[in-house]
Amino acid sequence: MKIGIGLSAPDFQYDIHALVQSFFPDDELVLFGPLDTEKAAGVYDRTMYVKIPELTDRKAAKNILKKELYRELSAMTAQSLPWGVLGGIRPVRIPMQALKEGRTEEEAKQLLQNEYLVSPEKADLAVRIALKETEVVNDILPKGPSMSLYVHIPFCPTICAYCSFSSRPMKIWNRIGEDYLNALFKDIEESAKIAEGTYEGPLTVYIGGGTPTILNASQLDRLLERIENSFDLRGLKEFTVEAGRPDTLDAEKLNVLLKHGVNRISVNPQSMNEETLKRIGRQHTAEDVRRAYFTARECGFDNINMDIILGLPGEGAEEVSRTLDEIADLSPESLTVHALAVKRASRIRSEILEDRMKDPFADRDGSFRGLRFENSAELQDMVYRRAAGAGMHPYYLYRQKNMRGNLENTGFAIDGKECIYNIIMMEELQSVISCGAGGISKRIFPDGRIERCDAVKDAELYIQNTDEMIQRKRELFSKEKD
Repeated sequence: MKIGIGLSAPDFQYDIHALVQSFFPDDELVLFGPLDTEKAAGVYDRTMYVKIPELTDRKAAKNILKKELYRELSAMTAQSLPWGVLGGIRPVRIPMQALKEGRTEEEAKQLLQNEYLVSPEKADLAVRIALKETEVVNDILPKGPSMSLYVHIPFCPTICAYCSFSSRPMKIWNRIGEDYLNALFKDIEESAKIAEGTYEGPLTVYIGGGTPTILNASQLDRLLERIENSFDLRGLKEFTVEAGRPDTLDAEKLNVLLKHGVNRISVNPQSMNEETLKRIGRQHTAEDVRRAYFTARECGFDNINMDIILGLPGEGAEEVSRTLDEIADLSPESLTVHALAVKRASRIRSEILEDRMKDPFADRDGSFRGLRFENSAELQDMVYRRAAGAGMHPYYLYRQKNMRGNLENTGFAIDGKECIYNIIMMEELQSVISCGAGGISKRIFPDGRIERCDAVKDAELYIQNTDEMIQRKRELFSKEKD
């Protein structure tokens, strides 16, 4: 369906588009101004008009507009959104700030419900996570300037159907992998020099992707050695490597990680259902997940995370329950639960548009062809109950655009096994120096100001322009501290 949205003034277009899209996730939205009202007649399947409040205080005008528009859309569609008018990725920051200002937990919940129309359940979840995040990092964050290190490996064995990241497939790695590592090594060495004098050393190191364990054992050894030789790791609290694809793991690689002090890994099935794994292009089996997990245990890892995605094509409560049964048998220390976000650059999105996979959200009469995409608060509640039954508590949360059911991604962990990097990154509690293609470095100044610089996403452009990427960081971190 094509929806035309008429605006009385050219303000808050992004906020309006995002909120309407939350109610109509798969429809095409077109915004137009008051002069185009007559032209719009008969062009769209549905037309709606939005009056922008005439207030000099833009923040107040935006808040009024979003709440009024939300109520109209809710009445129009007979829907309510779990996160109300909140469109940002960090909803926990609101109650965290409220608690810092001395408000009670109940007052923080009421703030979310009254000002942002968040459901009571999500308000309670956000406050619980704010309290847990504070508990985890309160005693370990240095008083002065501090940083963490992120290293990016943008390559995967295959590209999953839901993925919109700038990862490149194995065949590209085989061609340019060594060139990428050489560029990355230089980036790491120069980044350590940039950090020197301002930061004592990283609090955490996180190697993500992509799939970092696409590197062979020798390459992993060289990468980790370069990090050790470049940065002072004596104050390191956590060293994570995403070993997400079980088909890239073996005992030799795992022992290399252990040798260099890696103390947290992720082994991510996304689903333990064979048909789903084939459908999303994972090219590994549930048995491969079990094998990789037990190999990691035998090698000595005692902090293993597993990721799952709710809303994968063809999966409902029965399939998700089967995945949870398998994970319960494995007993990882943490579980990250993602709600499927259908990104525009993903293969799933193009298949929905081509009707090869049909999403019932787009079928107003309830009919569909092909595969269902199911996600709901009830399904997510089931997962959350199972996580609690395994002794895990929610410890961090973030949201993305185009999430099915307007839900969230939540990390669960047993006490003492929460991912410190996830918390400090999501709540922007530390500066982050990022190395590699697509990485975003972030500097937090003493006055709370945050500035960022990014590296090009394309791995081959990164190799060609490594010096420029380093210079961007040098300029960011050499700015006056105040």
